[in-house]
Amino acid sequence: MPTDFDALLAFLVAGAIALALVPLTKRLAIRVGALDYPNERSLHQVPTPKLGGLGILVGVLVAGLIWLPDEPESHAILVGAVMITAVGLLDDVVDLPAAPKLLGQTVAVVIPVAVGVTVESFTVPVFGRLTPGTVDLIHLGSTTVQLGDLATVIGVVAAINVINLIDGVDGLAAGVCVISALTLATIALSLDRTAAGVLAALTAGASLGFLRYGFPPASTFMGDTGSNLLGYLLGAVAVQGALKTNAVVALFLPLIILAVPILDTGFVVAKRLKYRRPIYKADRWHFHHRMADIGFSQRRTLLYLYGWTTVMAALALALRFVPYSDNHGHFDALWTTVMALCGALALAASIYLVEVLEILKLRQTRLRQLITIRSRAGRPEPAPQEVDRGVEAELETGTFPAIDPETGEFEAVEPISPER
Repeated sequence: MPTDFDALLAFLVAGAIALALVPLTKRLAIRVGALDYPNERSLHQVPTPKLGGLGILVGVLVAGLIWLPDEPESHAILVGAVMITAVGLLDDVVDLPAAPKLLGQTVAVVIPVAVGVTVESFTVPVFGRLTPGTVDLIHLGSTTVQLGDLATVIGVVAAINVINLIDGVDGLAAGVCVISALTLATIALSLDRTAAGVLAALTAGASLGFLRYGFPPASTFMGDTGSNLLGYLLGAVAVQGALKTNAVVALFLPLIILAVPILDTGFVVAKRLKYRRPIYKADRWHFHHRMADIGFSQRRTLLYLYGWTTVMAALALALRFVPYSDNHGHFDALWTTVMALCGALALAASIYLVEVLEILKLRQTRLRQLITIRSRAGRPEPAPQEVDRGVEAELETGTFPAIDPETGEFEAVEPISPER
């Protein structure tokens, strides 16, 4: 079995290979026409190559073949990695429709699930130990599809797409994956899930190697080639490194670590459902778009979202390492208080970034605009309630209400229709 030192070596080698190969993928992308052209949703200004994920893949494969154990599960994970990268590559080159893309993602995930990378059981507080891996759903000859297999496929495909959806600003997906994978590696190694620890470490290393070129202003993007791959690897690590243990909080650790992309995706999907838009149709409702709309630079956006991800990762590490419970219903008063404070800090940071920061910034921006326009028109400053109404309209629709340049009054905002 691999050791903690093997995980460190895998991290370094995967990172070095990605660092060396990403510039070559840039040339390939230009040659085959895999360029991301700026549009109304883009935060970049010039056409940018988007096959950097190929460099990540090679780093993952080389490090994985050297340091992952020689067993069917590890082989299947690497085969699935090649498959999911191929799906992303095809999407980057020819822009696949949603249905074929989802089918390809599912096939890639089924490869490792079929050989045992699946959730067989986990422990939930109050409910105790649950065993979805013993519940049969479908019998196909000698093959049985169990509830745990189905849940694993759905979960990993979801991880693929939440990472894919946050990849809308230079360096965001890669940086979030570095933080998340390092956290998962630490947890997996502490649980003696060394193979998962190595997989998480090499995922972090390859992501960091790419980040050298993906940090704003990015010279190349990872594209769906890379974001699909990283989401797939994080999903596999979560299954192998946390969910396959008897730890009481194991089910919640991946959800906490990936809380930022999960919340971003949930927010966007809820908005699309509310306004009856297809959930797969892109828009400007992501956290990074909204930060850009209120005046944040790409680097400032990354600072806030990296920081938020780090806070949630720290909470997951605290849940793993702070001895607040003996896992038998007995809690230590002092350490439980420490954990409660950690949870409160994480919740406060989340509320601040999702709600308070955005509303206050929008309010300040709108107030400055109205004061400037009305002073030119010789009109009094706006009342706080009027500014709040404009901010509320922006938060509701995702677009700024117009201001009449003559009167300084907000113009009416029509609800967003599916056609718009």
